[in-house]
Amino acid sequence: MRTTIAIDDDVLLAAKHEALRRNVSLGEAASDLMRAGLKATATRAPKPAPTVGPFALLPPRDEIVTPEHVRRLMEQEGL
Repeated sequence: MRTTIAIDDDVLLAAKHEALRRNVSLGEAASDLMRAGLKATATRAPKPAPTVGPFALLPPRDEIVTPEHVRRLMEQEGL
């Protein structure tokens, strides 16, 4: 499929070098490099959440979680 994309200069240079090294078109080299990147991220297991004792830690937030937050969530969940 023919399309136009904007990529950074360093990525284009790497794809051009790969195409020359393998004696294939730039499009084929770029497609193969993208497939390899997609495959690498798809096969990587998700990083488990850090724990303290039996409890998983939540990611950092921009706000402080207060007892009011907890009460509101408990009411929403019917607990």
